[in-house]
Amino acid sequence: MPFLIRCRSLRPSGAPCSRKMVWLRKFVAVFAAFAAPALSQDYKMVGSIPIGGAGGWDYLAADSQNRRLYVSHGTEVVVIDLDSRKIVGRVPGMKRIHGIAIANDANVGYITDGGADQAVVFDLKSLAVKQRVSTGKNPDAVCYDPTSHYIFTMNGGSQDSTVIDARSGEVVKTIPLGGKPEFAASDGKGSVYVNLEDKNQLARLDVKQMAVSAQWPLGACDSPSGLAIDRQNRRLFSVCDNKIMTVVDADSGKVVATPAIGEGPDAAAFDPGNHVALSSNGRSGTLTVVREDSADQFTVAQTVQTERGARTMTVDEKSHNIYLVTAKFGPAPPVSPSNPRPRPVIQPDSFKVLIVGQ
Repeated sequence: MPFLIRCRSLRPSGAPCSRKMVWLRKFVAVFAAFAAPALSQDYKMVGSIPIGGAGGWDYLAADSQNRRLYVSHGTEVVVIDLDSRKIVGRVPGMKRIHGIAIANDANVGYITDGGADQAVVFDLKSLAVKQRVSTGKNPDAVCYDPTSHYIFTMNGGSQDSTVIDARSGEVVKTIPLGGKPEFAASDGKGSVYVNLEDKNQLARLDVKQMAVSAQWPLGACDSPSGLAIDRQNRRLFSVCDNKIMTVVDADSGKVVATPAIGEGPDAAAFDPGNHVALSSNGRSGTLTVVREDSADQFTVAQTVQTERGARTMTVDEKSHNIYLVTAKFGPAPPVSPSNPRPRPVIQPDSFKVLIVGQ
């Protein structure tokens, strides 16, 4: 009979199974497939790395291949060993750092210096600065596209993208964006995506044509900042100021889900190993973990308490640890005509990396 198979895992004797036992075996397999990811999503704070010093911060970048964590801090990038959690070097000499992109195949990293309107090129091994490339005004986010070997800086002041050959450091083109760019992500197949914060839109850049090929509205999303991508399932994750994560089909631009997140998000990340999208929420001091149940179904699996100000992050895809940065804050200065929206004062030597793990 066709339904009789050997069930060595269920019957040590190796005797034929009944139809009921075949069904049971299938049920156990399906249950295990769904239960394992669910159990893997128990995130919590597991440590911190003190950095100290003074000044603000913006993006982080984890190089899982070479086990390095790059942290923007004021006028320098602090480099940390992901395994020992020790500071191993610094890339100094900038005015106002925003983003870091790593091009391992060219052995270089690119840092956007918004205060100098430059992309700073450094050697990944020695950390020595090799070159300074002029960009548009106030370069912020930066993205490496491995298929073209191009770096894309997203310039908030001039609302365009400077395209740079990662190997030579030569500017290839400047692409007008028609809005203020924030985070960007490459799909590795010829498209780079960027949030347009002031337009509540998501733009797709065609790498070969060096032009904007689509500009999609993000529905209810207000002021999108952080952006991440699931390359396998072709899904993009934009985090929005009105406490939602907008999930978008990377091919059609269709909004497929809007899970709730915390307040004050500024970064998104996706961990393909655990099938989770993440939002770091600096105002509420939380990390939202959104489980990818399918390409079109997303569930808020967990809200992890972090610390106030921890608004940017990155993921190490090897350890699945999530790294955020923050500091201790004092009271904000009084409101004045020259400073209508004063920020709380950062306390000296309190800057640190937070580690969230499983």
